[in-house]
Amino acid sequence: MDKQAKLLLGDEAIALGALHAGLGGVYAYPGTPSTEITEYIQEYTAANKAECEGIHSRWCTNEKTAMEAALGMSYAGRRALVCMKHVGMNVCADAFVNSAVTGVNGGVVVLAADDPSMHSSQNEQDSRFYGKFALVPVFEPSNQQEAYDMMAVAFEYSERIKEPVLMRMVTRLAHSRANVEVAASKMPVASMPASKERTWVLLPAIARRQYVSLLEKQPEMLRSSEESQFNTLTVADGAKTGIIACGIGYNYVREALGEKVGDFTILKVSQYPLPERQIVAMAKNVKEIIVVEDGQPVVEEGVKAVLQDNGIGDCKVTGRLTGKLPRTGELNPDSVEKALIGSVCQLPAANCKLDNVVAARPPQLCPGCGHRDVYAALKAVAAEYPDYRIFGDIGCYTLGALPPYQALASTVDMGASITMAKGAADAGLFPSIAVIGDSTFTHSGMTGLLDAVNDKSNITVIISDNLTTGMTGGQDSAGTSKYEAICLGLGVEPEHLHVVVPLEKNMEEITGILRKEINYNGVSVIIPRRECIQTLRRHAKAKKQ
Repeated sequence: MDKQAKLLLGDEAIALGALHAGLGGVYAYPGTPSTEITEYIQEYTAANKAECEGIHSRWCTNEKTAMEAALGMSYAGRRALVCMKHVGMNVCADAFVNSAVTGVNGGVVVLAADDPSMHSSQNEQDSRFYGKFALVPVFEPSNQQEAYDMMAVAFEYSERIKEPVLMRMVTRLAHSRANVEVAASKMPVASMPASKERTWVLLPAIARRQYVSLLEKQPEMLRSSEESQFNTLTVADGAKTGIIACGIGYNYVREALGEKVGDFTILKVSQYPLPERQIVAMAKNVKEIIVVEDGQPVVEEGVKAVLQDNGIGDCKVTGRLTGKLPRTGELNPDSVEKALIGSVCQLPAANCKLDNVVAARPPQLCPGCGHRDVYAALKAVAAEYPDYRIFGDIGCYTLGALPPYQALASTVDMGASITMAKGAADAGLFPSIAVIGDSTFTHSGMTGLLDAVNDKSNITVIISDNLTTGMTGGQDSAGTSKYEAICLGLGVEPEHLHVVVPLEKNMEEITGILRKEINYNGVSVIIPRRECIQTLRRHAKAKKQ
């Protein structure tokens, strides 16, 4: 098939690779650094309607609904891609882990985009643990070309072993560009008959059989990893040091070593489970193995176990656990170079910390953002109560924790604002206020509100509605124009549900409603609604064209 070169982000390479592999649909909730995958597929299918008829590409309410919808597409015999950032794996974990037990029909690839250094996240969680936990194969591309090429392999492998495949990306690969050789045209959408297997019904008797079947597939997964085109062992005669480079870590190793790369025995790992045969072969010929992996020391721990199981005790294993490489944050060529050959980076500062080169620029709410007026009103009223606490959530409005507002007492995970406010109120704290965004509310805030209504909790809930998923760039929000109906359906009393327009001219009205509802002994919901200033500008520009 003819090839053509395209300059693609890692996310875009994943998206195009999936389309060219005969994708039936993508299911996702926006979250950096995974968002651009679904956006690319949406734009591609919109621009090529005839070619892409029947490919699903709308956003889902959350990652769990995305995973379950993908399983439904798989059941019906088509290939499905599920995309999320690493913390989204926690949301979809129930469906993801059980999908390894049900197995799949049409191929399923679950793309988890990890965020080492927490550029826009709450933690540095490593999604490879989920692959090990669920006992499914994991792919980890080292560059954009591999990201594209892996998609077809992953879908085919998923259908061959009848299991989902987890693919792990990191921010640096997802958001950097490179030339990628791609097919000139996409494959037709892959399709097979709908499943008739009873394996999808996880009654205990069936689930026990399926779990045994999953365990029986483990040797085949190991064999496939050891024979994978994505795992390569390069032996350097006489080398005393071996390097196991995982995913993007392989690029860092090559850049750090330059012409010295031939002085080391290097095992590139981009498919899991760990290729034990190659690890043992390396360990028998070197004195030390340095594990270069972006994220947590998943492989470093695994290599130590492999060597112990094979009676190899004279080969030292180092990496992030031992301090050979930094324990936190993303790796880079400088940190890898220092670990491998002891040189120091050549930045013009006295050391390698970028803080000494580039002045910090803390994020802030956009000028004209409606969240600003929400916090101005909240702070003015809440200050009248000496023990007030405002529980925050995940979104642009999390910036209300920073100056000048410094309003939030907590931000833990998607949807936690309402349930934490409820728990604090249960403990007697007053006033207990929750601030949550529109998209986050439908993602995982609704169930917390139902708990609060059922308990008649003494809380005030602010659903700050900017008519979009603003933090990730303005994607559609699942509940737009439905929030009043949802709240009423969950049992919020109509007289304690208010919609306001967050503008300075309306401040007297808003603060009056806040005072009234804070003093109401029960659940109150206030919805400040004004379009995100960024999407408003885009819409205004589009109208002029």
